[in-house]
Amino acid sequence: MKNELMRNLSAADARIQYDGQVKKVLSQKVILAWILRRTVDGFKGLEIQEIIPYIEGEPEISSVAVNPGETNPEQVSGMSGEDKVPGEGAVYYDIRFFAYCPDKTEKVRILVNVEAQKDFWPGYRIETRGIFYASRMISAQLGTEFSIPDYNGIKKVVSIWICMNASRRAGNAISEYSIRKRDLIKGIPDIPKAYDKLSVVLITLNEESETEDETLRMLNTLLSPAKGAEEKKRELEEDFHIGMEGNAGKEIDIMCNLSGYVWSRGMEKGIEKGIEKGIEKGIEKGIEKEKKETAERMLRSGKLAHEEIASFTGLTEEEIREIERELMVHA
Repeated sequence: MKNELMRNLSAADARIQYDGQVKKVLSQKVILAWILRRTVDGFKGLEIQEIIPYIEGEPEISSVAVNPGETNPEQVSGMSGEDKVPGEGAVYYDIRFFAYCPDKTEKVRILVNVEAQKDFWPGYRIETRGIFYASRMISAQLGTEFSIPDYNGIKKVVSIWICMNASRRAGNAISEYSIRKRDLIKGIPDIPKAYDKLSVVLITLNEESETEDETLRMLNTLLSPAKGAEEKKRELEEDFHIGMEGNAGKEIDIMCNLSGYVWSRGMEKGIEKGIEKGIEKGIEKGIEKEKKETAERMLRSGKLAHEEIASFTGLTEEEIREIERELMVHA
């Protein structure tokens, strides 16, 4: 059934699959540690390997609903329900996890959300949407992290938005939006932990512009549409000391293979031909061709099993084996 559905992938379906893989890559704890060190004060100055143990459990990927309008208090640490935003359908956090932020005197538990955006300007201000997401993460804590009237139990939330393809003017920058105290008439004691509960961080990337910031350079490398898997992995290891021997390397391989599958000019030509003739055959032919070429690239990498390749391309395992035999004949 799954393979039958995969056979009917449209270009949009392929893009959705690629987007999901980007989230898997960003959810690797070593990558999250880099992001936390640059965006959350409590982690600044720590080594990456020191930060990783502070990330609690396994990050949730597109499995927790934003839930506007109503909250299920049982679902703060693993929501499975969903609520629909008018005009958008169900909306989920890309990545969400708890972390313990090391403080001078204690470990402070915070709730972190990381979102990947293809565009810096999708038709609205990203920082405004970030405030909405962060506010939902606060209200969703009612009944688990705190109860009324004990508001002191509210955990700080941090919503981090990584915006790819930003302009040269706006790219390679990091900004934080948070709550700060401003005295209109002095006298009220300043207790930051009482109101420092919400932070929205925007990270904008532009691969074509130079930057001296190490985290921005790492993310530009990781999410580059122009670099292949081997080039990315080599640079991540050599320049940023991120090991590729584990799951991170495998997820990057898959992301890069899917990137070629989604954006290949061969697929675009097939789609264009189909549109010009007013039939679907051109589209189907372009997609089928790209499925086979993607399978060839994955087979040549030697890092994925037939079952995994079939899952990502929509081909059957028998078709994968046939492609493998053809490659051996022409080797």
